[in-house]
Amino acid sequence: MSAEDTRYMALALSLGRRGMGNCWPNPAVGCVIVAGGRIVGRGWTQPGGRPHAETQALAQAGAAARGATAYVTLEPCSHHGATPPCCDALIAAGIARVVAPLQDSDPRVAGQGFETLRKHGIDVRTGVLAEQAARDHAGFFLRTEQGRPLVTLKLASSFDGRIATGTGESKWITGPQARREVHALRARHDAVMVGAGTARADDPSLTVRDIGVTRQPVRVVVSRHLDLPLLGQLARTAGDVPLWLCHGHGADIERVKAWEGLGATLIPCAVRGVQLNAGDVLQQLGQAGLTRVFCEGGSALAASLLAADLVDELVGFGAGLAIGAEGLPAIGALGLGRLAEAPRFDLLETREVGGDAMQRWTRSLGPSAAR
Repeated sequence: MSAEDTRYMALALSLGRRGMGNCWPNPAVGCVIVAGGRIVGRGWTQPGGRPHAETQALAQAGAAARGATAYVTLEPCSHHGATPPCCDALIAAGIARVVAPLQDSDPRVAGQGFETLRKHGIDVRTGVLAEQAARDHAGFFLRTEQGRPLVTLKLASSFDGRIATGTGESKWITGPQARREVHALRARHDAVMVGAGTARADDPSLTVRDIGVTRQPVRVVVSRHLDLPLLGQLARTAGDVPLWLCHGHGADIERVKAWEGLGATLIPCAVRGVQLNAGDVLQQLGQAGLTRVFCEGGSALAASLLAADLVDELVGFGAGLAIGAEGLPAIGALGLGRLAEAPRFDLLETREVGGDAMQRWTRSLGPSAAR
């Protein structure tokens, strides 16, 4: 792997991240076209999933693409969908070399893109920054391979792991800079998800605010009985910002009709015990096209996702205050008897955000991981 390939692929990956949260169900791809040591074209997957990154970059490069190298963060598509195959566009433009980190997991592509390019005499190089690309495309891969989106679980808690006092007061445990960071995280996901308890207690809007974002993520509320306030912020804005309500098949039909009348999308899900089946909820969201879901609790929903081994990344914001045992824990009961049963995560990042501590963790691949 040459330093030049690494540098341009890193740039392509950074461009691809601009599409996160905006282009589902398509992957957030970046593309850089280089000719004679000079960048002549750049692109990333546009809102709604098209145009694709390659066609954006080729349009910018124009005639300079002939004989150039295209750095693409995922195997170029080779099938006819809503747009023509990107492979055909690269071939027609006269691209001489394609560098990509990974093969596409979509069975309609799955190596056929690389094969098509090679058949037309294009030099194809793979494996460059593959680990970083796999992390960026994890949600797309999970949806195509397992039928569910990637789940990021965010918790903002006191030093002793509480998200509210015993009386239910929770605004605000962390400071304004941490909350601004949360809005940026929301914007990089396809959907923001909470449980019914959080929707009732906090009356949240679940939108991205104050950072210049116009396209809002889908708002998902998991509520078996649909016992949600019909006069709250979610109800008032259901016709303006997408609101999906995951509920049990036995939910009251009048509540279903009321929410549909407000503009919400109703998604019936299977029940396990006294709660909705977390696995089926995510399968339904995957079928609807979501690739990245940002879960903001509450404690019962967080526990059900962790217990079902459905959390891929943890993001924690810790504040320097203690609430005590009477406060509401960030995560509900998991029913663990031994530490070996606890889901474990590997630390990715820790940093200060306006006086609070932020940590990012990812699924552990170690022998003690609960898999």
